[in-house]
Formats: sequence, C-alpha cells, structure tokens
Amino acid sequence: MTEAGPGADTTRAGATRDETLRSGAARPEDARPVPPRSGAARPGTSGADGDAPPVRFGLSARLLVLTILFVMISEVLIYVPSIANYHRTILEARLHNALIASRSLMLVPAEQQLPQDMQSTLLEELGGYAIAVKDSGMKRLLAITPQPPTVDRVLNIDDLDAVASIGAAFDTLVRGGDRTIRLYGPFPGSPDQTVEFVFPEKPLRDRMLTFSANILLLSLVISCLTASLVYLALQRLLIRPMQRIGRAVRRFTEDPENPATLLQPTGRTDEIGAAEHGLASMQLRLQEMLKQQRHLADLGLAVSKINHDLRNMLASAQLVSDRLAMVSDPTVQRVAPKLIAALDRAITYCQSVLAYGRAQEQPPARRLVALRRLCADVGETTGVAGHGAIEWVNAVAEDVEVDCDPDQISRVLVNLVRNAAQALEATTGEALVRRLTLSAERVGSVVRIRVSDTGPGLAEKARESLFKAFQGSVRRGGTGLGLAISAELVRAHGGSITLLDITPGATFEVEIPDRPVQLRDVLRSRAS
Repeated sequence: MTEAGPGADTTRAGATRDETLRSGAARPEDARPVPPRSGAARPGTSGADGDAPPVRFGLSARLLVLTILFVMISEVLIYVPSIANYHRTILEARLHNALIASRSLMLVPAEQQLPQDMQSTLLEELGGYAIAVKDSGMKRLLAITPQPPTVDRVLNIDDLDAVASIGAAFDTLVRGGDRTIRLYGPFPGSPDQTVEFVFPEKPLRDRMLTFSANILLLSLVISCLTASLVYLALQRLLIRPMQRIGRAVRRFTEDPENPATLLQPTGRTDEIGAAEHGLASMQLRLQEMLKQQRHLADLGLAVSKINHDLRNMLASAQLVSDRLAMVSDPTVQRVAPKLIAALDRAITYCQSVLAYGRAQEQPPARRLVALRRLCADVGETTGVAGHGAIEWVNAVAEDVEVDCDPDQISRVLVNLVRNAAQALEATTGEALVRRLTLSAERVGSVVRIRVSDTGPGLAEKARESLFKAFQGSVRRGGTGLGLAISAELVRAHGGSITLLDITPGATFEVEIPDRPVQLRDVLRSRAS
C-alpha cells in the first residue's frame, strides 16, 4: 500500500483547513456571544429603579383621602334627616310652650284683657309676637305685642311629614333670617281647637346653624379618626407587605442570580401570602432557568470551538480516507466505504450543530401563494417527483391558496418530504407500496397541509421528543434538527405542526392561519 510522505500530508491537511474555513466552517468567533451577567447594568440604563416611575401619591395616602371623603359623604346623608328632625323638634317645642301659655290665658274671661305690659312680658319669655286660639271657627287673640310684624310664612305642624320637614328645614337655612312665622297646631284631645303662635324665624335659624356646625365638626373628627384607624390597619396589612414585595422584585431584577435576592414568604394564609409564595416560586424558577441558560451559553461556546477544530481534523481524515478508497487491497476496499460513511456523518453532524447555533430566522414575509405549485416545486427539489421507486401524489387542489412566506414553508415541506422519502427508501420488499402524498384543505381562515407516506411509521420513543433539537431524529445518523427548525418556522406563522395517527405510515399536518386583519386599516384604505 502506497502512502504519501509526511510533508505532503501536512501540506494537504493545511490546505484542507484553509478550504474548510473558506467554505463557511465555524470559527470560535462565529459562536453566539455569551450574554453579560444578569446583574450588570446595560449601557444607557440606570438599572431597574431608573425604569420605575417615582411614587408621588402613594396607595396609603389615597386610601386616607378616600376614607375621609367616604365618611364625609356618609355624614352628609345622615345630616339631611337629622337637620329636618331638629327643625321639627324646635317647632314642636315652640308650639307646646304656646299651648301651655294659651291654657293659662284662656282662664281670663273674654271680656277682660291682660295688661299690655304683662302680655309683652309673656311673649318676650316665649320669644314670639302673638298667641291666638281658634275654637269652632271662632278665633280669640290671647296676647299680642304692640306692633307685631307682618307674617311671611305659615306652617301647620301636622303637614310636616318626613319629606316636608326636609324642605322646610332647608328653606329656613337658605332663606330664613328676617322672616316671621305663624305656626299652628291642634290642642291635644281637642281636634276642633287649634293654637297659633307667631314668632321670628332668626332664632330658629341660628340654632339650626349651630347644630349644623356641630355636626360638621363631629363628622370631621369621626372621619379623621376612622381614616387614621383604616390607614394604620391597611398600612400594616397591605401597604408594608406590598412594599416588601416591591423591594424584593427590585433586588431580584438587579441581581437575579444571587440567591440572597429571593423573596422569603412570611407564612401568611391570605391573598398577600399567596402572592408571596407565587413570587418566590417564580423567582426560584427564573433563577434556575438563568443558570441553565448561562451553562448552555458556555457549553455552546465550547462546542463551537470544538466543532471548529473537529471539522478541520475530520476534513484531513476524509482526505486520507479518499486516498484509501483508491487502494486496491481487498481489506481496504471492504473497510474504506464504512470509514467514509462514518466521516461523512460526523462532518454533517458538525455542520448541522453549527448551523443550528447560528441560525436566526427572519420574520415571515407573508404573501398569498398557490399551494399546489409550491408542492410541485418541493417534489422537484427533493427529487421525489421523478423517483422511480416512490409514487409521488400531489393531491392539492388548484384553488387552495395559503398566506405564508413561500421560502420558509417550502423549507418545512422539503424537510417533511425528504424524511418521508428516506423512510420509504429504507423499506425492502418488491410488494411494498411506496407512496408519498401531499394534500391540503382550507377551513375558514386556516390552511391544513398534510404530508403522508406509507412507510413503517415512527417509533414511540421518537414521538416523545419529535420536535426537540438533537433528540427527535427519526432515522439512524440524523441530528433531529430538521423537524425542530420546521416547527420553529411554522410557529413563526402562528401555526402548528403535529403528527397524526390516521393512516398507515406517518402523516404530518401543518396548520397555517391567515394573517389577522386590522379592521381600522381596512376601513381607512376603503375610505381613501
């Protein structure tokens, strides 16, 4: 067996490395950069506190003001019937005093009159201008001042019910002051007899104003006391726990990987306690995820460097294996194909790993696409349409149109069709039916595309991690990246990809919904 000299191998290996680098092999700097530590401040930001709005009017202050306001409103609602009742009580007291005085004055014979000075003294004590009695339609004036004023308002004590009392009370508060009132009511036990009393309204109004001021002062005291108690209770039960949770969130935001920033629940059994437990659990899960992502990022960088060197070494080994394939030795001829196939799988695996690590898919550039023509192109691209051993069936109707990115959906269908073709090619037996069918239907705003084959189907183990990178390979030597990338592209369209158990073999269904339409934009375009 002839071998090349060491110098030649070294020269060719170096050339192979150069070709590998020029052909897009991964370099260490091609790997995704390791993200900075979570606690480090990003340029142009001042940390988590800089993003939060300042607390100018806190929740406790709002609760204090609202409590005072609500108590004052309650006091106003209580004040209205209270002032009406107070007004009626004063009127009843005035009428009762006049009734007692009239009983005494009625003992004097009608032909005689009290001296004027005695009448004036009596009326001055009662705070009025005149007292009269009406009996069976006959009116008798019992006492009167020398120059009584004109009556401005007449009130019947029996007419002052709940509603009328409120109106009369506020009429006195708003319009009273210089008016004169004539108040009358029946004698107790004598409905035919009534007593009338004429008096000034100003003393009544003054007493009502004093009563109102006392009510207002009492309301303020009660409001402030109630608000203070509510404020202290809420401060202890709600505000301080919420402030504690807020501080814990800010500390965790500043340094999420520090275990000391985790919130420690206080053991409360109410809603605040449930929020504390939920937040602590979320922080713990986020911390674990961040650690896992950091480990994965470090591992990804290490794998990128290893793949870079490994591809170069595999390229040199492939060059040597190509030379071995030209050796006529029977043993070498028997071993060389297996060695070449193993090296090809290793190189393909390295390329797939690097491609998956660097891939950053663009958002779908969606257009309306004729699906049957797209499926025909997929058949030609994969070579299945002209494959002699596999029956290719494009069962998509001519009128089926899909709103998608044609390049990305073509990649999805190419991957599914190629996987199905490889599964069919792996089956042996002349009597086996090898058919690959593409079909589609539109249901409302969703297009369902199905890729079906008559192959052996998928093993249960492969179904469990079908769309996971490096875990969902359905064939020997595969990386499992094809289905993972396909699922990612379909999700970018807002759709889904699933494996159906409806036919022999394997059937993948891809659902692509139409883009949501903004009704406002449509109406604006129609109007223009």
